[in-house]
Amino acid sequence: MNGSEAPGDSPLRPLSARSVVLSLLLGTHPPELPVRELVRLVEGFDVGGSTVRAALSRMAAAGDLRRTDTGYRLSERLLERQRRQDEALRPRTRAWDGDWEMLVITATGRGPAERAELRTRLTALRLAELREGVWLRPANLRRPLPAALDGVAERLVSRPACPAADLSARLWPLDTWSRTARDLLARVGRARRPADRLTAFAAVVRHLLADPVLPAELLPSDWPGAALRDAYTEYQREQSGQVRAGGNRT
Repeated sequence: MNGSEAPGDSPLRPLSARSVVLSLLLGTHPPELPVRELVRLVEGFDVGGSTVRAALSRMAAAGDLRRTDTGYRLSERLLERQRRQDEALRPRTRAWDGDWEMLVITATGRGPAERAELRTRLTALRLAELREGVWLRPANLRRPLPAALDGVAERLVSRPACPAADLSARLWPLDTWSRTARDLLARVGRARRPADRLTAFAAVVRHLLADPVLPAELLPSDWPGAALRDAYTEYQREQSGQVRAGGNRT
């Protein structure tokens, strides 16, 4: 799927029929399309119609999709994934006054699976671990922390004694994130085939989910986060146009 990539590029994750269906529905609002339209769209990414229909049936059986009167829509479980993806593309921020959110894990006796699940949840909330059990970030996001965290952690507001930019650089690999973002911008600029573009933009979404969304004063001056979001927003418009064009033909 990545034949248009330049020599030396690291390979992107290839997209299966399931991945293409999910990518299309996750970018569609509301996340529901008729079967015929789904097949038409997915065939445009070099996936055969019979393969698409088989994938739709398997995804419905697995609980990824829900069958409707006319087609398929995302299951409730994947609606939460769409919400996280939408928030990653358009994060809600507020002016930063220097405060930091801090969570100190107080629960004990948890097994490895529970600890791993909690780490995943906290990372998804764009918190970073300073040391074991101590998670924090600048308080510049407009989002409530889940009430369920109160059962396992103590919430605090803090201000570090060290320079905030230095602490941010310790908590997040900002240079690495920035280099990868620029590489992705170059990839999407080169991609021409629909399958190549979808593969590249799927990687863009995954990368934006890992963006710490820090206040501007804590970021390098050439931070490419906004450019990456703008590129994906334009791709969403492109895909929405394809969906609307199909709907106008029916």
